[in-house]
Amino acid sequence: MSGEFDLIAKYFSPLAAGVQGAFGLKDDVAAIAAGDLAVTKDLLVEGVHFRSRDPKECIARKALRVNLSDLAAKGARPFGYFLGCVWPAGVKESAIAEFAGGLRLDQDLFKIALFGGDTTAHVQKGAPLTVSVTMIGLQGPAGVIPRAGAQAGDDVYVSGTIGDAGLGLAALEGEFKLSPAHKAFLADRYRLPSPRLSLGGALSGHANSAIDVSDGLIADARHIATQSGVTIEIGAEKIPLSAPAKAWLGSLGDFESGIGRLATSGDDYEILFTAPSSRRRSIEMASQASKTAITRIGSVARGAGVKLITANGTEIAVAKGGFDHFGD
Repeated sequence: MSGEFDLIAKYFSPLAAGVQGAFGLKDDVAAIAAGDLAVTKDLLVEGVHFRSRDPKECIARKALRVNLSDLAAKGARPFGYFLGCVWPAGVKESAIAEFAGGLRLDQDLFKIALFGGDTTAHVQKGAPLTVSVTMIGLQGPAGVIPRAGAQAGDDVYVSGTIGDAGLGLAALEGEFKLSPAHKAFLADRYRLPSPRLSLGGALSGHANSAIDVSDGLIADARHIATQSGVTIEIGAEKIPLSAPAKAWLGSLGDFESGIGRLATSGDDYEILFTAPSSRRRSIEMASQASKTAITRIGSVARGAGVKLITANGTEIAVAKGGFDHFGD
């Protein structure tokens, strides 16, 4: 096993090659010359955000993508990132090499670069792999899209499909059986979310509030509602579902329970946003320009909180809004 600085030189310095201001990861700081920045940070911990059996390549890519998703929801363009890793005691060099390979794949895909960070290892055996990413982006011309901008009368939209990642994790954990094709699709949605960067950029100047769906559709809608001082009403039947999720929901035989679960599952990393009804054509054009499916799932009203409502007007009670690291 190589030493710390040899590992950095071998696996991580190449990820900063040719990047002005990164100094080849041989200095204590990076010098970044840029305009108005948007900065976000997410921490991923083994056993909480990913499974110990997940491929290291996927873990690295997910660490980047969940942060890119935050930028996407704010209408920002990614620029680069800082990385911190705390490896399990006795980690094999091959695992670090695989992890760095995953970073390289998504750096090339999303046109970003590593600017610096730190890597270390636990002393205690059995301590989890912990990955910290600070992602830097450039604000769009209209600035960041806030959470606190929704107004009564607005439309509520979401990109992509909802509940896939939660079903993927449940399938991987053996909670229920799916066809091989459906399991593979859902597992991929859990392991490798797709940050909606093109859509986020296209929404700048049109959406008046936005958030990425990381804790669950209901929980993240509640964040917007709370910050904006409004009620968000979501049509249960309007929530977009993938073919595997529809098949699972149909097999359950209990629509309200099933849709409640899908709407409170985390890790979808879609964009939930609101916009004035007068902007419907602009939103449609943003969807077309970004080649990203979006669905109008509800509306904003005066009041407080989030309501999940069926087509006949019945409100579906959900036991919890979504994932909470410190919840019961």
